[in-house]
Amino acid sequence: MLLAIDVGNSNIAIGIFLSDELTVSWRLTSAPERTVDELWVIVSRLFAERGIDTDQITGVILSSVVPAVTESVAKMVEQGFGQHVLHVDSSNSGLPILYEHPDEVGADRLVNSVAARALYGEIDRPVIVVDFGTATTFDVISPAGEYLGGIICPGVEISADALFERTARLPRVDIQRPAALIGRTTVGAMQSGLFYGYVAMIEGIIERLNISLSEVQPSICVATGGLAKKMAPEVRFIDHVNLTLTLVGLKLIWERNVRG
Repeated sequence: MLLAIDVGNSNIAIGIFLSDELTVSWRLTSAPERTVDELWVIVSRLFAERGIDTDQITGVILSSVVPAVTESVAKMVEQGFGQHVLHVDSSNSGLPILYEHPDEVGADRLVNSVAARALYGEIDRPVIVVDFGTATTFDVISPAGEYLGGIICPGVEISADALFERTARLPRVDIQRPAALIGRTTVGAMQSGLFYGYVAMIEGIIERLNISLSEVQPSICVATGGLAKKMAPEVRFIDHVNLTLTLVGLKLIWERNVRG
């Protein structure tokens, strides 16, 4: 069994693979203040609830963009599972990285790119991954499988928080598709602006990326992240939605590094 862990700014995604199958997955809050012991109590309890023996884990791979949490998670794995952790970085992702400084690329972005290319890539079409996370990111993979770079924008929830915090009379709202484009209440108007504003932004960026790439065939667009299920159906150009893309990418990178 392979234990795959992705530490993001908002959540920690944990998945267990038996051969090629993702048999179970969990999502925890990414809390930097948690100790190694606290993490082990939570994770071991999740295993017990599913009837999985922690001794069955034979490999662990970790991607993280939160240094404060990385060390605690790695120590928890080493002490609790007795396993060495394979940390994903620019040197072992298996992607040719054309970023000016490859080490600056977030591990999650590399992992998503590996999975999107493997699952949905075609020989003559680039791939764009849109991650609806704490930040909204766009990652571009060439038809030859090279990581070209990407775009980073504030996530829609960050924008919603900013509206609430920087204005005197606007309330905090949930991110969801409004009943109508033209809001007839303050909440409705805010939801419309946030939801459709981000839909328009994503469509515009993908359209510009396709022009910039100058390929005969348009890109294949893959959406993932916490808000993908809500927002992606409204976005033109998105071909696939995969909420476990990061975990699948971790498994693929593990296989490349361990099995060769």
